[in-house]
Amino acid sequence: MTTLLLDADAIPESSHHQIILASRLDLNLPQPPKKFFRHGWQSWTLTAWLDPSDPPSPIRAPEFRAKDEDPAYAFHRNHVSAWVSAAELEGEDDILLVGALNLSGRVELSDHSLRGFYEDGHEGEWLIARGKEDEVFAKYANLLGTKFGETQIEETPRVWCSWYSLYKWINEPLLVKVLNELGDLPFDVFQIDDGWQVSHGDWEANKNFPNGMSLLAEKIKATGRTAGIWLAPFMVLSNAQLVREHPDWLLRDEHGRPVPAGISWGGTTWALDSSHPGVLDWLDQLIRKVVGWGYNYFKLDFLYQGALVGKRYKDIPREEAYRNALQVMRNAAGEAYILACGAPVIPSLGLCDGIRIGPDVTNFWINRPLTTWLNNPNESSTANAIRTCIHRLWLKPLVNIDPDVMYFRSKYNALKPHEQQLLEDLGTITGFRATSDLPWWWKASERDKVREFLESDPTVRRLNRYEYQIDGRAVDFSPAVPIPEPNMDFPIWLAKNWGVLKIARYQVLPAVWESIRN
Repeated sequence: MTTLLLDADAIPESSHHQIILASRLDLNLPQPPKKFFRHGWQSWTLTAWLDPSDPPSPIRAPEFRAKDEDPAYAFHRNHVSAWVSAAELEGEDDILLVGALNLSGRVELSDHSLRGFYEDGHEGEWLIARGKEDEVFAKYANLLGTKFGETQIEETPRVWCSWYSLYKWINEPLLVKVLNELGDLPFDVFQIDDGWQVSHGDWEANKNFPNGMSLLAEKIKATGRTAGIWLAPFMVLSNAQLVREHPDWLLRDEHGRPVPAGISWGGTTWALDSSHPGVLDWLDQLIRKVVGWGYNYFKLDFLYQGALVGKRYKDIPREEAYRNALQVMRNAAGEAYILACGAPVIPSLGLCDGIRIGPDVTNFWINRPLTTWLNNPNESSTANAIRTCIHRLWLKPLVNIDPDVMYFRSKYNALKPHEQQLLEDLGTITGFRATSDLPWWWKASERDKVREFLESDPTVRRLNRYEYQIDGRAVDFSPAVPIPEPNMDFPIWLAKNWGVLKIARYQVLPAVWESIRN
């Protein structure tokens, strides 16, 4: 193990950088940083410039902690950033960045030091760069592209997705109705989300799709669009047939128990062992089967479960196991588009075409019970999504960056006009245009706006960290940046149930009603 002690004063400003080989490094800062850049582990995990004087605090509910954080560092006494971190010394023009160029890199803020280490204990490369914020992050992105690869798909697809209007209450006739009523709106992809399968782990059409998934793919392609589908390949529920047939495929802890992998709409989930040869063969067959059904756009979700801490069949670092498994799926998918969601960010590069860069959006600004009462800024909410996404725009040269869907409807929508506009502007800046609105929910003017949004090719200019111009119009993302102060006085059970009631009010009830009505 090689530990290097370095002094930040030895690294001059003006975009100077160097590559260092070490398993650990300790970079002393000339002064306490004004801000600390903390990069989240997976798509949904908080990424932001933080006040270094604020202590880290874990999500209060364990099932959300497993879903939204890297559990290995949830209770760490210091802030720990995944792969890359930075210190703001004298403002945006004097940023000191430390970035790992291997899979298991972490950077810890400890007093006046940035401490980089590789979780697997192996020696690896580090970038140390100092200069303007956009320049040091661009340098890091360039090195990541050289190391892991970049997407070859420059044109980001325009996507209609079923999730944010219908959630899991989908069926074949309802989706065919949506497809027909979209008419000639220029969506490139019609993507079926969660709800089509028998169970998480049993990836066959359920009773709501009596004709199977191939026929629906044919109907989608007949409109000139790519058929897309949702899968969570590492996620299983305890009652899945896959678990009954292959209990040895589960990721387990040191006591031999299945590792809790977070909560989904189906309840608490378990994770498959991403290093197990049986799992790898099954993943290959699964993706090839779905390609054979006619689907050429994959939203692969909850991918973090392939890199959770646990005892694996093969004793290799967890993010290496994840990347190997993603490579299997990439090979099986061929030319199909892969959108990685809930995904460890750096280990996914070069193997996916798009990557979600923030939490799920919602048709309301923030779910205060789940965000503040459970101390979970990673929780689904439009404010939480914008905050993390705006701090990951530096990834755009490497991969299509997905900020999630936009809302154009006024029906079943509690977002205020300026909140809705911020989300739309984020979609414009990233270039990833998507919505889940049901076409019969739109007024004529809203449908026209959807078309304008999908067909637009605006000029975007970055002014500073949070301010942009879109065709000369000023856009300021600052309202979404502050992290709400946690309120620990509420019992966890009250926070969870109150938060679920908010979800039900705005999301579940409209979705169920629409499913029944149609």
